[in-house]
Amino acid sequence: MTAPTGAAISIAGCGKTYPDGTRALSPVDLEVKAGETLVLLGPSGCGKTTLLRLIAGLETPDAGGRIAFDGADVTALPIEKRNVGMVFQSYALFPNMSVIDNVAYGLRVRGVATQARRAQAASVLAMMRIEALAERRIDQLSGGQRQRVALARALAVRPRVLLLDEPLTALDAALREHLRSEIDALLRRLAITAVYVTHDQAEALALGDRIVVMKNGAIAQVGTPREVYFQPADDYVAGFVGITNRLEGIVRNGRFETAAGILRVTAPDRAKARLLFRPEAVRLVSPADATLVFQVTQVEFQGPRQRVTLNAGDGTRIIAEAPADLPLSAGTAIGLVLDANRYSLA
Repeated sequence: MTAPTGAAISIAGCGKTYPDGTRALSPVDLEVKAGETLVLLGPSGCGKTTLLRLIAGLETPDAGGRIAFDGADVTALPIEKRNVGMVFQSYALFPNMSVIDNVAYGLRVRGVATQARRAQAASVLAMMRIEALAERRIDQLSGGQRQRVALARALAVRPRVLLLDEPLTALDAALREHLRSEIDALLRRLAITAVYVTHDQAEALALGDRIVVMKNGAIAQVGTPREVYFQPADDYVAGFVGITNRLEGIVRNGRFETAAGILRVTAPDRAKARLLFRPEAVRLVSPADATLVFQVTQVEFQGPRQRVTLNAGDGTRIIAEAPADLPLSAGTAIGLVLDANRYSLA
């Protein structure tokens, strides 16, 4: 494994309140390991971009907040003195410059001599496999090419920390998935410390060594992708990171009883209980082969699989996944079998 080349980040008591009294971020504590890709995940307005801007030095934390790179306090340093690279959603490229001049811009600001900065910029373009674009203007590039140039510019200064603010949002789905894989491979090859902001759960799960799920300006959970997905801290995290199905019922004599039928469980009796499970924990079978029976209300073909919406009989909506070749149609009854290791009672 490549040795980490980036800085460890320590965030202590950092919040952000604007002059009009709006609190964008409650005080948070967070540690980012050197060489780690940390993803800040959450809906619009949850504070993830504010936290990224605090790390960058584009915002100043409220009194008492501290940010350190490798143990050195950088709280009062502006962005140009923190040696961070940043990739914005809009790319923020200079349309009047060629690709290589855009990539070399940060080196120029740092006073690197012309020949040296062009050589270093050319090296990064080659690493990104876009050296053929070096003399093109920005308006001659596709969206995917612009994204690669923006990333190359951020890396050309050999930053201690790479910050990415929803860099793939403007791209179409197929290109977004392709570039996501490229970014993941690049970050792991360089072993650079990266903080990546997104509202896309698939991006977060694919890219993050750890994920910080945010809600209303606060941290809801920090964990590996598997921890966040399989062991969500609360209903908010469970619902935001993937789909979580919920069936209401009671537990009596080792049976979970619900409007859709019964399920054998090992749990004490309780008058109110919820069964929680992900769509992929479901197997759809003939109603005769299951003790939970639903009505199919919608079938969405997705190529290699189908996403099926089921009704439990009391209005509860369940989402299941099924093989693409399983014959299903709205209005029919279907049985549901759950993997015993992939559901929980709450």
